[in-house]
Amino acid sequence: MAASICRKNIFYSICRRNFGHKRSFSNSYKFTKCKINRAVVAGLSTACFVSFSAFYAKWKGILQVHADEGEEKKAKKSPTYREMRFLHFASVEYKGVIYMTPQDFLESVTEDMPRPRIGRTGLTESEVESWLKRTPNRRYGSTKLFRNLHDKGLISYTEYLFLLCVLTKSKSGFRIAFNMFDTDGNQIVDKKEFLVLETFFTLPPQERKFVPRERKKLQALLDSIGPVQDTTLLVHFFGSKGKDVLKYEDFHRFMENLQSEVIELEFLEFSKGLATISEEDFARILLRYTMLDKSDVEECIARVKSRVPSEKGISFEDFRKFCQFLNTLDDFTIAMKMYTYADQAVSKEDFQRAVFVCTGSNLSPHLVETVFNIFDADGDGHLSYVEFISIMKDRLHRGSRSQLMHTQDKWTAFKSCVKNEMKTYN
Repeated sequence: MAASICRKNIFYSICRRNFGHKRSFSNSYKFTKCKINRAVVAGLSTACFVSFSAFYAKWKGILQVHADEGEEKKAKKSPTYREMRFLHFASVEYKGVIYMTPQDFLESVTEDMPRPRIGRTGLTESEVESWLKRTPNRRYGSTKLFRNLHDKGLISYTEYLFLLCVLTKSKSGFRIAFNMFDTDGNQIVDKKEFLVLETFFTLPPQERKFVPRERKKLQALLDSIGPVQDTTLLVHFFGSKGKDVLKYEDFHRFMENLQSEVIELEFLEFSKGLATISEEDFARILLRYTMLDKSDVEECIARVKSRVPSEKGISFEDFRKFCQFLNTLDDFTIAMKMYTYADQAVSKEDFQRAVFVCTGSNLSPHLVETVFNIFDADGDGHLSYVEFISIMKDRLHRGSRSQLMHTQDKWTAFKSCVKNEMKTYN
């Protein structure tokens, strides 16, 4: 009996950790103290493998997007991490197509799992028309746009991918992204040009690069675009009639506002209305989307706690600057290679200098000290920038690079989840 209870609790923990359940949910279960014998592990293996297979099977099928609403798609054998996450958080459906609301999108980039709900809400034509009429023009965009729209809006799967791309772009990347949409080079983007984005994000990841396309191919794509279902983003950018055009200044402001909105949400989650967050909470924010094991994360947090006995706190401005710095990791990599030889560990001074080169601003000494406390395991005042960049890229992309969800086969993923769980019993 005790073994059965233990097996059940271990299985719940594995599913929570590896399939995206909210952290607070884990507190509702208590592990029964018992010895894990071979029979228990065998039972766990069977349960976990069967559940994992069922999880994949559940999400196999067709993922429809508004750009090709009437076309049938072939069933995907292995859904990507992004597809599964979109389906997991998307809460509404209209004319057979699944959409996110603005609230769904914000939750998908700040939470481990969506709000509890029973199925998706089927929308009527009048409801959708009412939502789109309430969508503000781009002139009234702000850092609270998505929060103000709340659950009254439509975001398609390809727009979801676009918004995720927005969150990971540096200021210099804004212009590159805009030029990708500006197919005729007139410094403005119309609705049809923006819809070319859909073909870009539906390409395989290895082909999804910001490189110029042939003029004939671009024109063919533009000519092939017919009527599409309006979404909140399309109405916000191009108006209710779709006749408005988007200038770079508008595009730049939208990207900055969205990044600021998500950064503010993450900060408020831990600040609880205060002006600062603790150094430990800063570490939790940085590490919660990374590929590190739970035991490694706890070790980093414990290290911060021991090295910062009296809490000084991280301000929102410092947190915002660091998050914006993370969007320049590719430039930071180049800068660090120029400062070091043979991938040697870097000092705080070298780190700060490289950040300034990439962003044009300095991080506060206390923030840099906290970062080193997180990643400098031996306390020698240096860190491996290669390892730091690898971990922070996974955080930047909010887990989409995680080997567990979309690069491992089922058996490798199973072994990984069991390995992570068993570490908690050491």
